[in-house]
Amino acid sequence: MSSEKPTFNQVNLVVEDVDAALAFYRALGMQVRFDGGEWPAGSGARHVALDNGDGAIFELDNLAMARIYHRGWRAPNVEDRPVVLGFSLASRQAVDDTYRALTAVGRLGRQEPYDAFFGARYAVVRDPAGNDVGLMSPIDQHRRFTPTS
Repeated sequence: MSSEKPTFNQVNLVVEDVDAALAFYRALGMQVRFDGGEWPAGSGARHVALDNGDGAIFELDNLAMARIYHRGWRAPNVEDRPVVLGFSLASRQAVDDTYRALTAVGRLGRQEPYDAFFGARYAVVRDPAGNDVGLMSPIDQHRRFTPTS
């Protein structure tokens, strides 16, 4: 193995409906960096790159695109997805407002906003592809506590 340290720089999320996922993540403030439409022509493959200026790239690929770059790709069962994608929001109120806005347009609320033991306001919604998305305010050290269970 190389002695060079890897740098985390992107997440590729494989989704069935790129347009639905794109609308969801744009509602969270992500900006389209690249959307080349279908490529290669006639393949049905689609790739969209998003970012929010923090350095990491967030990419959406449909199943056809995933099969092009990942020969072993197989779609997981929605209930078996062990990842929560985290988004930082500017305030405790922004967590409540964002959760309310996303659930008002039909997104499934998985955890209503609450004051979490780690000192942040926290909520979870499900994106159109079935992934859980965490919404977290800045941590307030004075609100931290040890959970009882």
